[in-house]
Amino acid sequence: MDPTTELYGRGVYRFLLSRQWVILTLVALVLVPTMIELGFWQLHRHERRVALNQVIADSLAAKPVPAESLTSPGAEVADEDRYRRVTAQGRFDPDDEVVVRRRTNADDRVGYHVLTPFVLDDGKVLLVNRGWVPSDERSQSAFPEVPAPPKGEITVTGRLLPDQTTEDSGIKNLEQLPDRQVMLINSGQAAERLGEQVLGGYIELIEPAPAGDTPEPIPAPDHGGIGNHMAYAVQWWLFAAGVPVGWVVLVRREVRERAEAAAAETDAEESEPAAV
Repeated sequence: MDPTTELYGRGVYRFLLSRQWVILTLVALVLVPTMIELGFWQLHRHERRVALNQVIADSLAAKPVPAESLTSPGAEVADEDRYRRVTAQGRFDPDDEVVVRRRTNADDRVGYHVLTPFVLDDGKVLLVNRGWVPSDERSQSAFPEVPAPPKGEITVTGRLLPDQTTEDSGIKNLEQLPDRQVMLINSGQAAERLGEQVLGGYIELIEPAPAGDTPEPIPAPDHGGIGNHMAYAVQWWLFAAGVPVGWVVLVRREVRERAEAAAAETDAEESEPAAV
C-alpha cells in the first residue's frame, strides 16, 4: 500500500486534536475577528477624520457670527461649530490672565498658551487664547513674560473650540500648579476660578493681531490631510485574510512531513533482511 494512502487511512488529520494544534487553531479563530474589528475601527477613524475636515473647511469659510449665538454659560460647543469664526465685543481682563502649560508652537518649541478673559458688554466672560509664548528657561514655575492685551473696548474675532478635557486631550489636569498656570482650557474650571458666568468653550484669537511678535498667533488647523487610517484598515483586513491561509499552509506542510516520515519508515522496514 502506498504510504501516503495508508497515512490517510489512519486519519491523517488526527494531529489537529493535539494540544499544540488545538491552541494554534484557537489563536487563529481569535485573531481573525479581532483583526477584522481593528480594520473597521481604523475605517471609522478615517470617516471621522474626513467628516471633521469638512466641518473645519465649512467653519473657516463661513462668515463670522456673534459668539453668544453659538455658545452660552455652561454650554458645550457643538461639533458642527468647531472652528467656526465668531466675534465678541468687550474688553480684556489681564488681571485674571493665566497661561496653559506644555503647549508647542509651529516649530514644536514648548511654552505656554496665553488665556485671557474677555468681558463682554453684558458681563459674561469669553475665554480667549491669545497665542503662544516661550517658557522661561531658568524656571518652570515662574510666570512667563506676556505682552499686555489691547486696552479698552474692542471687538475680537476668533475660532470657536470646545472645552479641553483629559478624556479628549490625554492631558492630565494636575493640581498644585504654580500660580496663574493651568493644564487645560476649560470654561467650567474658569467659571469657578473667576466667579463669573463663562461662555462654554473658548476662542483662538485671529483679530486683533498682536502688536509685536508675541503672543505668537495659533495657526489655522490643517484640514487637508486624512492620515493613514484607511491604509491601516486595509492592512488589518489583509492580515485577517492571511491567518486562515497561513493555517492551511501549516496543516498541508504537517501532512506532507508526516507522509514523508511514514514513507521513510516503510522503506526502512522493507530494506531490512528477512529473518531466516
